[in-house]
Amino acid sequence: MTETEVARINDADETERVVLGNLLELYVHDLSESFPFVQLGNDGRFGYPKLAAYWTEPATHFAFLIREGGKIAGFALVTRGSPAAAEPDVYDLAEFFVLRGYRRSGVGRRAAQRLWQQVPGEWTVRASEANPSALAFWREVVAEHSHGTATTSSWSGKTSQFCVFRFTSSEAR
Repeated sequence: MTETEVARINDADETERVVLGNLLELYVHDLSESFPFVQLGNDGRFGYPKLAAYWTEPATHFAFLIREGGKIAGFALVTRGSPAAAEPDVYDLAEFFVLRGYRRSGVGRRAAQRLWQQVPGEWTVRASEANPSALAFWREVVAEHSHGTATTSSWSGKTSQFCVFRFTSSEAR
């Protein structure tokens, strides 16, 4: 398989801001199934008020696009600092989305692995207990990446109870 045939993850730049905004609409739409408080705005969009921070706060907010076979397959939003951790430098996987057509194909797993390899350090991944399929996915992918060394805890967010996975990621193995 060539590099263009496997999942890749790259920094999203300012020119891809609109693309990311469009993908966020699909992501939030999917979340509305598990979270009834997610409501469509009067403009017909869900919106994502924190999106601008990924370009105005580059020291703490990082946006990535996931590609499969050269086509956009999803995104990852990462912050330095996590609402579920006291340490200010821990990386937090704030949002992660794979388009439905790419799910259950390994794209999400490979993209997460590549992200953690590209951005080594201490990580938190929060999975809402209201979203059992995401919880099962993250439990498996984090365990695989961390070789079973990740710790888990429970955290009460504003909207949900979360399982929090903590692990250290080192550079590409």
